[in-house]
Amino acid sequence: MKKIILASRSPRRKQLLEWAEIPFEIVVKETDETFPEDLNVDDAAIHIARRKALAVEPAVSANAVILAADTIVVMEGRIIGKPKDRTEAIRILSDLSGHKHVVITGVVIRQNEREVSFADSTEVYFHELSKKQIEFYVDKYKPYDKAGAYAIQEWIGVVGIKSVTGDFYNVMGLPVSRVFRALKTFNS
Repeated sequence: MKKIILASRSPRRKQLLEWAEIPFEIVVKETDETFPEDLNVDDAAIHIARRKALAVEPAVSANAVILAADTIVVMEGRIIGKPKDRTEAIRILSDLSGHKHVVITGVVIRQNEREVSFADSTEVYFHELSKKQIEFYVDKYKPYDKAGAYAIQEWIGVVGIKSVTGDFYNVMGLPVSRVFRALKTFNS
């Protein structure tokens, strides 16, 4: 597989591409992560991913394959973003405790004018978490850069998640097997 450009600072996406042995380099530009309010949640995640891909396009070679992604968390139709601080992280995790939410990752792969985009959804169910558990997690792991205020591969995922329906790696930030298949179409 040819080397791709990953338009993301996410250490989790970097790790997942390394595990899949996909050669890549990281190129990132600051990007507005807002979206029009009338977009459905799948399209919102793709919209943000597309912005990330388009932002780096001028900075890379003309035939580069660019991979961008954005992950959002949705509970009861409401998008839950990244927490601003400790108080908001605790509130978000308290809301998720004992409930189901959906993690949606929008993916955009571009090369010149060609684009493939999709959204992958995974349902996640949390056990009831105590306030003490939530505070321990927030204080130790400081999940301020994570949609939904948690990372499934950290302590809270190991002890707090009851079940996952769908792609586990999507919850980490990238549905790697689907991305791998899509990238292969750019290498043919």
